[in-house]
Amino acid sequence: PERGTRSPDLRILFVGDVVGRAGRAALIERLPSHKARLGLDAVVVNGENAAGGYGITATIANEFFAAGADLITMGNHVWDQRELVGHIEREPRIVRPLNLPPGTPGRGLAEVVTARGQRLVVAQVLGRLFMGLADDPFRALDQELGRHVLGGTAQAILVDVHAEATSEKVAMGWYLDGRVTAVVGTHTHVPTADARVLPGGTAYVSDVGMTGPRGGVIGVRKEQAIKSLVDQMGVRFETAEDDPWLMGVLIRCGERRRAEAIEPVRRPWR
Repeated sequence: PERGTRSPDLRILFVGDVVGRAGRAALIERLPSHKARLGLDAVVVNGENAAGGYGITATIANEFFAAGADLITMGNHVWDQRELVGHIEREPRIVRPLNLPPGTPGRGLAEVVTARGQRLVVAQVLGRLFMGLADDPFRALDQELGRHVLGGTAQAILVDVHAEATSEKVAMGWYLDGRVTAVVGTHTHVPTADARVLPGGTAYVSDVGMTGPRGGVIGVRKEQAIKSLVDQMGVRFETAEDDPWLMGVLIRCGERRRAEAIEPVRRPWR
């Protein structure tokens, strides 16, 4: 859907996990035209696989901001590029998982103020099922939302759930229904067909998909992924290049903190 004239609603584009060089190119080249054509107020990008599949660098993050991203969320690969440990303290527009141990650098929640003065708050949590060690994401969100958000003036609150298990993402959607504007799933790189607005007014999708090469296996060169699965030998994975797409969701908000619609955005780079 395109918007020609400005209207009171708030339009947020959330872009799924950017993977490698092909994903970066697809985002950087397509995002400016999407922002204008869709009449976007805010753009949030998951960038945790942007640097060759492993984390993000300050240079890449700045390229995303220059292309029109307002905030970048991360995930389980947040510290793969060691330079981010220092940079994230100086860059408030990069959001790492909220439920990492106390004292972890950076922040798990940030906000965007749009050109029209609307406040969008973005938080991210890591899932725990099949994902390694992390604090309880449900409790972490309860504490953070209660402390900083629920009594505030944010028009919209978006939560990026970076998790492996669909069940954990669905549970989080129901848990937060009516308290936040949107719960979007990331990490698995395959878009799901369950985008909807829940009864309490929260937009939900289990996975928004991957901005990267569909010609691979969730971003990895297909021959390497197949070899690893067939012979069970160690393989150094490299990001694929074939058939890159930009994938995400467009979330439209009207009433304060309530979503009116969530729609998939899937565009081939070429």
